[in-house]
Amino acid sequence: MIDNIKKNKEVLLYLVFGILTTLINIVTYGLMKNLLNIDYMVSNVIAWCLAVAFAYVTNRIYVFNSKKNNKTDIIKEIILFVSVRLSSLAIDIVIMYVGVSLLQVNDMLIKIIANIIVIIINYIMSKKIVFKNKT
Repeated sequence: MIDNIKKNKEVLLYLVFGILTTLINIVTYGLMKNLLNIDYMVSNVIAWCLAVAFAYVTNRIYVFNSKKNNKTDIIKEIILFVSVRLSSLAIDIVIMYVGVSLLQVNDMLIKIIANIIVIIINYIMSKKIVFKNKT
């Protein structure tokens, strides 16, 4: 059991921080849209920005243990991380638009579905592209 946990530590940590990132995303979205009456697409982008900032810090430190410590490498890493996340934001926006505007499904349900899909894509992209070169 302990060996399985050690073996799958990265995936387990990604799931924990992925759930926390998703909560930040969904709660921020819900507050912006329902409490402040901000358009659902604007709320979606603002929630995404907060979630990505949290995700970068937790992924860098806890999940993928990035050892890059000089300013230039960290800036490159941040730019790459945000660039990869922009592609998943595009997927999120398409899912939200199709689900909410075209299919008229409850926006919170679509937001949750979109987040599940995005979490999977982001893990693969982070592991294979952003944090692939641990130094």
